[in-house]
Amino acid sequence: MPALLLPAVLLLTTACATGPALEDRGRITAPPGNSEELTVGSAGFTESELLARMYGLLLEQAGHRTRILSVTNRELYEPALESGQIDIVPEYAATFADWLNAKTNGPDAKPVGSPDIGATMKALRALAAPRGLAVLDPGRAVDQNAFAVPARYAARHGLRTLSDLGRAKLPVRLAAGDECVQRPYCAPGLKKTYGIVITGVDPKGVGTTQAKKAVQNGEDQMVLTTTTDATLDDFGLTVLADDRHLQNADHVVPVVNRARAGSEEITGVLDRLGAVLTTKDLATMNEQVDSRRRLPEDVARACLERKGLLERNG
Repeated sequence: MPALLLPAVLLLTTACATGPALEDRGRITAPPGNSEELTVGSAGFTESELLARMYGLLLEQAGHRTRILSVTNRELYEPALESGQIDIVPEYAATFADWLNAKTNGPDAKPVGSPDIGATMKALRALAAPRGLAVLDPGRAVDQNAFAVPARYAARHGLRTLSDLGRAKLPVRLAAGDECVQRPYCAPGLKKTYGIVITGVDPKGVGTTQAKKAVQNGEDQMVLTTTTDATLDDFGLTVLADDRHLQNADHVVPVVNRARAGSEEITGVLDRLGAVLTTKDLATMNEQVDSRRRLPEDVARACLERKGLLERNG
């Protein structure tokens, strides 16, 4: 049965749905659930929809009925996950850990996400469990910040890593979002961790076509993008390795409502995907949808078939 993509407007009622009452959040006692009908949440961007589609297809093969519910706002879909209106969402370990930490302990709470995936997962699971959520094993795929320069520029100066760029002491104007000026994992971190000479931030957005063209044309020297950006070759750009691990561990992690979808059967299905899906796979699929205009479900199905996780049609 094809998964059904429902509009985000259906989630507007979840703004007041906060899952377990505050006094109950420290003692979630419901046994792990194995619901026959499951709602898989998508955060409304290509990669999240692809992951949601893959979850849905695999769970349907395992005998569940699924639907895909798309909503762009974590402030809406996370409470819906707690309350059981959504059963499963694809998330990113460090980002979700810091988001839950701020929700639990206030916006000024010290971040708990870090480049250490083990420490990040420990903190994330501790924050998620009192809310009735289970965080499954982190997958191989990682979607985190990446910094790219023109391939010719890298070859000319012998650059393979961000440390190489710092040692070269080349002046670098960085095409990124305007928040990069203050974010510790962007301009300040590049200066402190790598000694890179950042002369300014050109506010053209994260990984946008405009930002990449600015670097391609020499207007800027480096662009902030992500590790799953599959269009860099189109602009003659190459990523410099984050060899000192400045970026947080944003491994893909399925998050489930434990009482509805925390069974060994469901988690086993999703963990098998995480064990074989790579960062390169995500980048390739993103490119097929965004550049080649293929349907997300077709791309998701083809990937699962290649991995031997889904039976081929016909």
